Amino acid sequence: MPPEWAPHERTWMAWPVPNTTFTGDDLAVSRHAWARVARAVRRFEPVTMLVGPGDAAEARTVLGPGIDIEECELDDAWMRDIGPTFVSDGARLAAVDWVFNGWGAQEWASWEHDAKVARRVADLAGTPVHSSPLTNEGGGIHVDGEGTVLLTETVQLGPERNPGWSRAEVEAEIHARLGTTKAIWLKRGLTADYPPHGYGTLGHVDIVAAFAGPGTVVVHTQPDPAHPDHELCAENAAFLRSRTDAAGRPIEVVEVPAPTAVRDENGGWADYSYINHYVCNGGVVLCAFDDPRDEEAAAVFRRLYPDREVTLVDARAIFAGGGGIHCITQQQPRV
Repeated sequence: MPPEWAPHERTWMAWPVPNTTFTGDDLAVSRHAWARVARAVRRFEPVTMLVGPGDAAEARTVLGPGIDIEECELDDAWMRDIGPTFVSDGARLAAVDWVFNGWGAQEWASWEHDAKVARRVADLAGTPVHSSPLTNEGGGIHVDGEGTVLLTETVQLGPERNPGWSRAEVEAEIHARLGTTKAIWLKRGLTADYPPHGYGTLGHVDIVAAFAGPGTVVVHTQPDPAHPDHELCAENAAFLRSRTDAAGRPIEVVEVPAPTAVRDENGGWADYSYINHYVCNGGVVLCAFDDPRDEEAAAVFRRLYPDREVTLVDARAIFAGGGGIHCITQQQPRV
């Protein structure tokens, strides 16, 4: 699997459809939030939006010009998780189709259609498909493109996804599909990513830590000691600093403080995170929260990606549905 900062052919997204996550006025708000992200990415590379049957006309109006649209049956809108993971040998492209079961068969989730989206995207991209028996999502992995993968124990090792799988078996399958050789396991994700806090993933790594270059990991930190993620984040940063990557390099940890808002719009603990960003051709699309730390985070990513333009997009409506900008985008590498 190439790293996210490698050249892309395009970005894939999925249009929100009515479900338990997007209801009433929230559906329209979410669609406009997805559209803002799509337009931000489109400044740097082509974007294809999958839309449910009958939604194409409205999607074209809200998205505006320049976004490609394909119809597809959908249950939800988190393309990072329901879409394929693209892999390449440098000359050829293929798509890994993980088993998808609604983020651990959670009671609010439906996945009859979403479980087929990876193959639909692969067909549209004209790539062969490699099916994996592992239940996994794209938000549950992050790679450096040089052999290292970040994982969380409550995702791939959780009984909700892969009961009976050992750590060694999970690692072997991950390495076989992604071409990685070393897994770095974090213990868990952020508090709001688990019941009873709403629409969570049970611990996806892409809101906690992400590679920003070989040997470099950006890590979510929570400065407020009153927030339940405060100690967890400190432990994650210390743990990663004690690790080496597949090439034997010590991990350089770049801490990115959470926004000052510790509560979300419903009064629960916020898991607002700048780590859930998306790197595209010539750009970085970064979550914003109308928060004093937005520009501080942007400055960090400008230092990490000096040759790319950092664009801030308000992500509060996306987080209300259970994810961020990285969660709704999926890159197709260029070969």
